[in-house]
Amino acid sequence: MEIKEIVYNIKKGVINQYHYFFSVDSPYTNIFSDKEYIKKYYYKIFNRKINLKNPKSFNEKENWLKLYDRRPIYTVMADKYAAREYISKHFGDKYLVPLIGVWDRADDIDFENLPDCFVMKCNHDNGVLICRDKAKIDFEKTRKEFSDRLIRDYYRKRREWPYKNIKRKIICEKLMENTDGSELLDYKVFCFNGIARIIEVNSDRFSGHSKEDHYDINWNHLDLKFEHYEQSGDRFEKPVFFDEMINISEKTASGIPFLRVDFNCWNGKIYIGEMTFYHNAGFAKFEDYKWDELLGSWIELPNRKTGV
Repeated sequence: MEIKEIVYNIKKGVINQYHYFFSVDSPYTNIFSDKEYIKKYYYKIFNRKINLKNPKSFNEKENWLKLYDRRPIYTVMADKYAAREYISKHFGDKYLVPLIGVWDRADDIDFENLPDCFVMKCNHDNGVLICRDKAKIDFEKTRKEFSDRLIRDYYRKRREWPYKNIKRKIICEKLMENTDGSELLDYKVFCFNGIARIIEVNSDRFSGHSKEDHYDINWNHLDLKFEHYEQSGDRFEKPVFFDEMINISEKTASGIPFLRVDFNCWNGKIYIGEMTFYHNAGFAKFEDYKWDELLGSWIELPNRKTGV
């Protein structure tokens, strides 16, 4: 089959059922505009057409925002390295996880001078390397993995526009663990037009079976569940730094239709992990569709300024 025929069949939907088509490494993703790709991927995930002319649900509005709300500051905020300066400027260094190193190339990583424990990640994608014993790390394999990640265009995967123009780097941060051996918890604050409404608590993060629980702003546990994630079965206490976390989130999210601000908690202190404009890239599968509708009703879209 010739390339022209393959492209024709993909555009007609003849072979778009293959999973590799939607892979970040697929050679076919660039044949579609962002809007075309989003339409096809949305249908693949939800088995229904997306309404971009009059979006109502959370996922529809998230994808509308990908296309029509493209402020340059979003690239800075989504960049896990550049965001450090942004956070420092607005809230101070105390909310930053200590930085160990930053490199433009994987070959420049000096493993010999790194501490025995650390966290390594790229600034433009997801996923981290958690190292608790450097002696067990295959340096060359790790360099190869991070070299491949630097090449990978994370924006292409789900058309999350803020990642498109990030200058890719590898960053290494201190591995933070609770001194009393207690479980590490992550908090994700969902802000809608600058107002914090939902807090997600992530537990069992390093067990391979991460759990998610959701609370409203009054710390009432919600029956909100995303597919493929279980609730913990526990009821977590409202953290002592709750007001501080909400204040930071709402200040950061001011003037933004949707922003999720993530916090890591170690030894009773919070650190800003990252800022995300599209929860699950705008393709979050709720177990109950009522949540897709409700969260969507909380997003007030800006006037459309640019078309795609």
